[in-house]
Amino acid sequence: MLFLNLFKGFLASIALLSAYFLILTLVSGWEFTWDQFLMFWPFLIALAAGFGIQVGLYFYLKHKVNDRNGSKGVMAFTGSTSTVAMVSCCAHYLVNILPILGVTGLVTFVAHYQIELFWVGIFFNGLGIFYIVRKIFYFNNLHV
Repeated sequence: MLFLNLFKGFLASIALLSAYFLILTLVSGWEFTWDQFLMFWPFLIALAAGFGIQVGLYFYLKHKVNDRNGSKGVMAFTGSTSTVAMVSCCAHYLVNILPILGVTGLVTFVAHYQIELFWVGIFFNGLGIFYIVRKIFYFNNLHV
């Protein structure tokens, strides 16, 4: 069971990184995507790993409580935060293809604070991991 949960977490990490590569490649091309990945890889890997850990912990907890008390909401929120932080790293380049929508101010803000947004995503990943681990300890102590 442990291996299966680790594998699900690994797949979730790969899915998050795949979403990053797909979205950015569609917007700006492969060379730019790869350059951005090389520039921000520590943040991107940390976000993907944190999300994968949460997924693995969630499935572990879900198995333990037999679908009675999952933490799906926390995982969905922090997974979304991770995705937004990863995509925001290069969202300012959307200004090239979306000038009509008037998102220039928002995109400029995101571009200016992209490192801070990475840290926010990592912080929320940490909170999500802490929350699920706390639920696991609570459940284990409740059912000892």
